[in-house]
Amino acid sequence: MNEQVLTQYQNEIHASFLDNLTGLFNHGIFQVLLEEELKRSQRYGDSFTIAVIDIDSFSLFNKRHSHTAGDQALIEIARLIRDNLRDPDIASRFSDDSFAVILPKCSINEARNALERIRESIERHQNGVLTVSVGMSFFPGQAATREVLIQKATEALDQAKMKGRNRVCCLEEEQNHTILENSNVLIVDDEPKNVKLMEAILKSFEYKVFKAYNGEDALSIIKTTDIDLILLDVMMPVMNGFEVCRRIKQSNRTRLIPIIMLTALDDTHSRITGIDAGADDFITKPPNKIELTARINSLLRVNEMNKKMTHVESIIVTMANAIEAKDAYTQGHIERVAGIAVELGKKMGLSKKALYELWLGGILHDVGKIGISKGILNKPGALDDDEYEEIKTHSEAGYKICVPLKRILGDGLNAIRHHHEKLDGSGYPDGLKGDEISVVTRILTIADIFDALDSDRPYRKGLPRNKTLKILFEEADQGKLDKTIVGHLAGFLERS
Repeated sequence: MNEQVLTQYQNEIHASFLDNLTGLFNHGIFQVLLEEELKRSQRYGDSFTIAVIDIDSFSLFNKRHSHTAGDQALIEIARLIRDNLRDPDIASRFSDDSFAVILPKCSINEARNALERIRESIERHQNGVLTVSVGMSFFPGQAATREVLIQKATEALDQAKMKGRNRVCCLEEEQNHTILENSNVLIVDDEPKNVKLMEAILKSFEYKVFKAYNGEDALSIIKTTDIDLILLDVMMPVMNGFEVCRRIKQSNRTRLIPIIMLTALDDTHSRITGIDAGADDFITKPPNKIELTARINSLLRVNEMNKKMTHVESIIVTMANAIEAKDAYTQGHIERVAGIAVELGKKMGLSKKALYELWLGGILHDVGKIGISKGILNKPGALDDDEYEEIKTHSEAGYKICVPLKRILGDGLNAIRHHHEKLDGSGYPDGLKGDEISVVTRILTIADIFDALDSDRPYRKGLPRNKTLKILFEEADQGKLDKTIVGHLAGFLERS
């Protein structure tokens, strides 16, 4: 314990640093000691955990048993917390019915075991009358500041309460912890001593380390191994780090792998060149262990999220193709619609991001037909009113199916819902008008109508191109479709 810090606190505050009732440290000195532990751990590259321990339903206990009994319970629980901690650990009274502890040089798993001992001890000694919920957070994996550490621990405490109380919880990051530990990290550096240094840092966090001493070897490893993150040196012979990064980011298969560029260079030009090559982060050598670990963990979490989203996207696209297979007359429809829509989007000057959202919207726009019977989809004649109403449900159903993909679909999600809307408000399902319909949706609508008219259906053959365009221009003149986009479609068809 830092006696100098305690003495300074007492002299400046002109009061004790102990809580009068429990004998633990008070809230004020806890904040000071937490800041000191943060500085110490940053300096020496250590990890530590903090936890907030809250007595479950304590206000109800006071009402039933009196405040005197409540004070006695606080004294007893404080004693049990102190008895179950190591000498270096710090325990304090955090608020009226909660406590906080700091566990220096303690991994997340070691901390969880210690906090479980505290929770079980309290439950046993209180005969289940009083229990505690515990929220924990750890440095450096979850936070790098005192405020965020406390916030994370408090949020984890709320999670413990919501899950039924009398338990120890950490936020979702802990669930990712094992994933991060098992991640494949590639070190690329032509200096063996630098590789050895980086390997030692990474192995202490249980990453699986791969090594390459030049750019060609790095690219070869990436072809055969599922790499989760790359630490890439800039100054290498033959192929420098910028070129390696550029090649990785230009490949659809590897472009999402996070890359941290490591260099002795600290000039703005090098950083701009690295960012232009596609680097996700840029750290000057020799790296600070805590800073490097925090950045690696952050990018590994992003990589894991990208993998999950890509996996979900693949499943949805596969499902879209399976649904299309139900209708023998629409084979290739979604690919054609998506392709035409992207070409029209380019003519409209849409950004790369918007074009990707438009492509996804085109692929998924009919996914809601999963709930439509095959008999209706393949009916060899016109639909009756009831059948038409059932068909109309597919746009809203598709929207609901794709909501989990909102972050990657962007405006494509609304296009899935609204690709049967018309500018005059005569469409469905929401009867949108004019500017309420986005450009992405307008493009997808026209691409969809064109391909529907152009393709064979159970009840008719595909229409000639000139007749299809005539129908589209007539609808544009009636205020139903965007005339500019129809014009771009006509130009595209002339060139194709």
